[in-house]
Amino acid sequence: MIAHLVEWIQDRGLRSPAILFLEAHKPLAPIGSQALLFLQPLLRFVGPMLGWFDDDRVLAEYALLLEDPTNVERVLSHLEHCLAE
Repeated sequence: MIAHLVEWIQDRGLRSPAILFLEAHKPLAPIGSQALLFLQPLLRFVGPMLGWFDDDRVLAEYALLLEDPTNVERVLSHLEHCLAE
């Protein structure tokens, strides 16, 4: 899941902004996780139009990923490693 997220970010050229955003909002990640679950009905329709996920199960997995601060750190370390290459 983390590798897929990092690949999605890299494909869009958003490594640096993603690192900045995740570092700045690390303490709020669990709240963001709950916001994803709350907005799930809206994202089900808007997500595919924007090229995001179109499956509720994937959205729930991303919410679980954001709940744990160690996972956010793992995403950051993958992004920083890719940025260093």
